[in-house]
Amino acid sequence: MSHASTTALAPPVAQRPGARLSVVAAGGVAVGLFAAVRLTGMAVLALTAWAGGRHPLTLLGRSWDAAWYLGIAAHGYGRTLYFGPGIVHSDLAFFPLYPALIRTLTAVTPLSGAGAGLLLSWTAAAVAAGGIYAVGARLHGRAVGTALVLLWGLLPHSVVLSMAYTEPVLTAFAAWSLYAVLAGNWLWAGSLAVLAGLSRPNGFAVAAAVLLAAAAEIRRSRGRVTHRLWTGAALAPLGWSAYVLWVGLRTGDALGGYFGVQRLWGSRFDFGRGSLAVVRTLLLRGDRFVFPMALVIVAAAVVLFALLALDRAPLPLLAHTAVLLLIALGGSGFFESKPRFLLPAFPLLLPLARALVRTARARPWHATVVVTALAGLSFGYGTYLVVYAQTPL
Repeated sequence: MSHASTTALAPPVAQRPGARLSVVAAGGVAVGLFAAVRLTGMAVLALTAWAGGRHPLTLLGRSWDAAWYLGIAAHGYGRTLYFGPGIVHSDLAFFPLYPALIRTLTAVTPLSGAGAGLLLSWTAAAVAAGGIYAVGARLHGRAVGTALVLLWGLLPHSVVLSMAYTEPVLTAFAAWSLYAVLAGNWLWAGSLAVLAGLSRPNGFAVAAAVLLAAAAEIRRSRGRVTHRLWTGAALAPLGWSAYVLWVGLRTGDALGGYFGVQRLWGSRFDFGRGSLAVVRTLLLRGDRFVFPMALVIVAAAVVLFALLALDRAPLPLLAHTAVLLLIALGGSGFFESKPRFLLPAFPLLLPLARALVRTARARPWHATVVVTALAGLSFGYGTYLVVYAQTPL
């Protein structure tokens, strides 16, 4: 089947009549496999943390950005830290959906803020795995869908999927929104894009994918489309835009206020100048292990995007991934966090998932060695990031 398309929609892989139940079961297997690899990674992390006299749930639930989200959930917005001239960290940089969900969950359950955050992230990661499987299976069959989920769960930075961070939440909305676009369910696509836009700054990538896919479909159909497409496209950017505008009004600069907050954090879009400066520093005098590893991962993401484009992936997947990659490459500040920013860019793994399936069918032992090596890297590096590295995730 060719996946070349200038349209937004991609037909599903052919299925036998009455096979829907088996499709759901196959998706359940993929999610179960994802849960198994992430639980194994958490077990490795927990044993290492306990050996060093630290509590693993504290590390997973209260480290770095998680502490900011917990503060917003408990007290609302208003926290600002001053580190020196031009370095001001305001909690307005953090989008509102995740802390709102934490606050709601702590109000109706006996869970602490950190416990609620972890439960939300773990649940969202499982939902995201289901959506990733659905996208991969629709395009290339169940085996590729399962391999796609497995590879996503074994990324070097996949430990973040087990932390009280927003990447699992964004990926869940992104995966199912993209699936809805591929299936032509525009209202679902737009509604999920709204929630993605309320989750993280780079959640706008989901809205961009929906809008570009809708524009392509309108052009293909010469304007003869349903009101559902127009409504879904109109909804898609509202979540992200609403929060950016709210921060702007709160800071007194309606259009530029949010971006001013980000600049004071050291995050701004400078067309890659900041990223190039970090790369130059790494190449000329070296740095800690986290930074070279981030450089390798980002470089690999660029190569994978080229492969995805050469494979003529459907437009919404290309658009979503391109925007995430553009934000990661073009934004300055927190270079070590760029691999985390790319976790929602799961379509990048499609070429690898297809290759893994081909290898598994031709040489099962080779595929086993590859998966084992990826698992060792993921578990070891994830544990290092959380337990030992003194670098923001």
